Amino acid sequence: MDGRNGHSNPYELTDESPVYVISVAAQLSGLHPQTLRQYDRLGLVSPDRTAGRGRRYSARDIRLLREVQRLSQVEGINLAGIKRIIELEKQVAALQATVAELQQAVEGAATAMRQREAQVHASYRRDLVPYQDVRHSAAIVVWRPDRRG
Repeated sequence: MDGRNGHSNPYELTDESPVYVISVAAQLSGLHPQTLRQYDRLGLVSPDRTAGRGRRYSARDIRLLREVQRLSQVEGINLAGIKRIIELEKQVAALQATVAELQQAVEGAATAMRQREAQVHASYRRDLVPYQDVRHSAAIVVWRPDRRG
């Protein structure tokens, strides 16, 4: 495994593959390299590091840099607010993944329960008739006094 993207093939490029040096990431995001360093120091966009501590950005990091820039320039949100937004979005994504896993587990348990229930019903003896106790019947009896005499 190569860590961040979870794939065993080191030559397979994914959205999370750290491939862009800071100068290329700056060009792709439309930001100055110093801005990228500042964002990294603040924990807004933290790229992977090489053995020599050089930054390597992924396609996902580039999109996040663009989003930080948009939130800052267009929406007028300060960097602390942007950091909180990013943290909350990560938390929501993690919670959505957990919900999906739990839904899958519940569906699996429900399927297993239905299968077990079907096995139990299939094991019933068909020559027996259910007994119904009349004393606990829900029938209503109306009593009227005899008015004949």
